Amino acid sequence: MSRWLLIEHPGPWGRVALRDSRLDQSVARELEARCRGAGVRPMLIRRAGRAAATAARRWAYVDSRLGHEGMWWGRYDVDRDLTDVALDGSAGVRSGDPAYLVCTHARHDACCAIRGRPVAAAIAALRPEQAWECSHTGGDRFAANVVVLPHGLYYGTVTPLRVPDLLSSYEDGRVLPDLLRGRSAFPMAVQAAQHHARDAVGDLGLTALAPTDVRQLDPATWQVRFDRPGGAVTVSVRARVSDPLPRLTCSAAGSQPVLWYDVAGIVVG
Repeated sequence: MSRWLLIEHPGPWGRVALRDSRLDQSVARELEARCRGAGVRPMLIRRAGRAAATAARRWAYVDSRLGHEGMWWGRYDVDRDLTDVALDGSAGVRSGDPAYLVCTHARHDACCAIRGRPVAAAIAALRPEQAWECSHTGGDRFAANVVVLPHGLYYGTVTPLRVPDLLSSYEDGRVLPDLLRGRSAFPMAVQAAQHHARDAVGDLGLTALAPTDVRQLDPATWQVRFDRPGGAVTVSVRARVSDPLPRLTCSAAGSQPVLWYDVAGIVVG
């Protein structure tokens, strides 16, 4: 996902947050349709600890595309105002500050709330204006999940103790490799290939190793070229389905397989 619409709403949130929230349901349906048509992901956000929202709640349009990163904030007084929000960055005030979103969507999966809320509180203690709880992000098995915007970095299995590392790395222009799940604007195969490229050359720069050529060699294999000043890195990855793994999330009914990407080859230079 490369573009987002964040909507401040204190909750409660149902399983499908936008549709099952206390937003005006005609507005929720219209927003879902508009976002779907524009390729924008709507997400509900609220202050950590469910602090009461002000009468005028906030919204943000976020662009996470490589080279287009930005976040624009605005306010709405009534739900119907949200239907007038431009989904292209032409409205709102651009912010140079990041937003740290932590999934705490208990109705979707209790693990997200159990593991996410302490992480949201830890971020709020250090960056109170940039910390938000959010609705379902995906990848419940990686809870606590943190999404760093505007770059769309997904971090998983975050604990409160790792929060200072996560914040300082991003604000210093680096990724935190052991927790990084990937960048949302890239396809999964490219995310996996970039992880292995970083591991191969040790480059943790936030914007380093941009994918410049992506080729699907067969139904399960991708080859991705990443450019960098010291010479390109080309990584091939192959997808495979794992054996069923026992209950990956709190809401899982049973064992489920997952998709893995194995390294098929790396060429540096």
